[in-house]
Amino acid sequence: MFGEDVAAAQPTRPHGVLDPLIARYASWLALPEEATADTSDEDPENVVLMPMVLRIERREPADRTALLEAAAAAAIAVCLDERCKPGGEWHDAMHFWISGRIRKVARRARGVHWEAVQSLPGRTVRVGNAEVRAFLPMRVADMPKELSRLQISGSELEADEPGPPAPDVPTLWLNPDVPMSAGKSAAQVGHATMFLASLLHGEGLDAELDRWSDGGFRCSVRQADEDTWARLHPRDDAETAWRQRRVAVVRDAGFTEVDPGTVTVLAQWHLVGPKCLVRRQLPDDGR
Repeated sequence: MFGEDVAAAQPTRPHGVLDPLIARYASWLALPEEATADTSDEDPENVVLMPMVLRIERREPADRTALLEAAAAAAIAVCLDERCKPGGEWHDAMHFWISGRIRKVARRARGVHWEAVQSLPGRTVRVGNAEVRAFLPMRVADMPKELSRLQISGSELEADEPGPPAPDVPTLWLNPDVPMSAGKSAAQVGHATMFLASLLHGEGLDAELDRWSDGGFRCSVRQADEDTWARLHPRDDAETAWRQRRVAVVRDAGFTEVDPGTVTVLAQWHLVGPKCLVRRQLPDDGR
């Protein structure tokens, strides 16, 4: 079963912060559709989420695929930042968030508003002409004005043609039957990289996880065709899908854009080689 092979977290590494997600992964997939949207166990005054900001300039907007690939990398980069290891300044906030619902919200920014959020705790990733910053999870009520003033809507970008996925990095397949805005898709692929990392860590495959980290958490985001989606979809056997085909499933709670219980992304792990690098723009502190 998921989580049986969880290795003891090494105190000098941040991987162990993902431990709560390993056990919850299988139970979440097993919930009835309507139960995925049940928030009766949450205090609405204390909802915690990970903000993500997509840089979408008016005159030269980023390519949609590059933006989603940057979002996917940024989300897991924050989770596995060195500051999230036990005793690190980010550990408690990250552990608390991962122990509950891993909510994310994507906002858009350009110009001075984009520059203003760079000083907030988080990680910025650049892929091609796209940049995304993911932030340390926080209570909605505590969100600073630099983030709260940014728009959630208006993040749509035209579809592009990125070509076939890279063969030696994870591929995040978007559901071909479920249209989503770029903002919604960014949150979903961010969930996907977190699930991949937690499942790798749960099986003691930290060496692969480290190689992925060394390569900047590079991944390919692609719209699946019907045949690919049908072939990879685990149906009711997510454990076999992971152990035999290295496919992880993102299932949405349905608060925005999609119905509760919708599978939005199938994340397919491929062995990541040491030369698979992605350009990253990091904050001034080098992280």
